[in-house]
Amino acid sequence: MRQIYLAVATLFFAITALAVAQTKGTKDSDLGLSKSSVFAQPTPQPFEYNDAFPGTSKILPRAYPGAPPQIPHNIDAFKPITAGNNACLGCHDKPGTIGKKEAKNLPPIPLSHYTTTKGKSKDAQRKISGARFLCTQCHVPQAKVQPLVGNTF
Repeated sequence: MRQIYLAVATLFFAITALAVAQTKGTKDSDLGLSKSSVFAQPTPQPFEYNDAFPGTSKILPRAYPGAPPQIPHNIDAFKPITAGNNACLGCHDKPGTIGKKEAKNLPPIPLSHYTTTKGKSKDAQRKISGARFLCTQCHVPQAKVQPLVGNTF
């Protein structure tokens, strides 16, 4: 009886393997939303970052709700940004202006980027969190660039 079960199972797997081997695969042009090949490598248009001096350009709108603000000025002179050398803090590290209207032209670093050194009281000394010193990890300088692929996000 075991031999019959073994023969039926072997026949079943053989027929399944034969059926899978005879099916045609999906063409790469049928994958995804793009109508070109997934192996095509589009060449981006050349671009330059905004060369405006800090404080002279208009604050840019956010890409979507909750997105980090974009950097509207040139940051070439500020790089590399390290924990010990962060020129962004010179202008934006103003915890006293968080949420105030006069800070619109020079947006302060939000409260979420700070840690307190003396508990959570109002008079606590605030300093930038050790995990938040690398500004360009979330905030990016902007350039006038056309997207490679259309987006409806």
